[in-house]
Amino acid sequence: MIDDLYSREILRRTTQLQHVGHLDRPQATVDKTAKLCGSTIHVELNVSDNVVTDFAQQVQACALGQAAAAILSQHVVGATTGEVIAARDALRRLLKGEAVVFPDRFADLAILASVKDFPARHASTLLALEATGEAISSLNQF
Repeated sequence: MIDDLYSREILRRTTQLQHVGHLDRPQATVDKTAKLCGSTIHVELNVSDNVVTDFAQQVQACALGQAAAAILSQHVVGATTGEVIAARDALRRLLKGEAVVFPDRFADLAILASVKDFPARHASTLLALEATGEAISSLNQF
């Protein structure tokens, strides 16, 4: 059962986290915690003309949360805010067992499909995209 959840590809992704740290002057910051497991993330970002121009994160999460954060970090700079929100929404639906199509730049999130059978792991898997989506939404409040 654990082998089904933690595939070789998911474990490989945990070593590929990018944009770790802080930005000098972020436009938005969000801290989120997955209450069930205690995974945490701190996200900072800058956006210009609805495109993510800079991104930083600090992740304390299980392998699933790290893998999702790594995939996000590899593709988020240069993504439109719409692409990020669409990726978050698609991952939510994927974890519910629905058929989804991710925005091209976030297609690698499909490797997390096995998590759908483990509801207790959904929150940590969604953590990075939820935090980034909240950061984007906070910018749209002005």
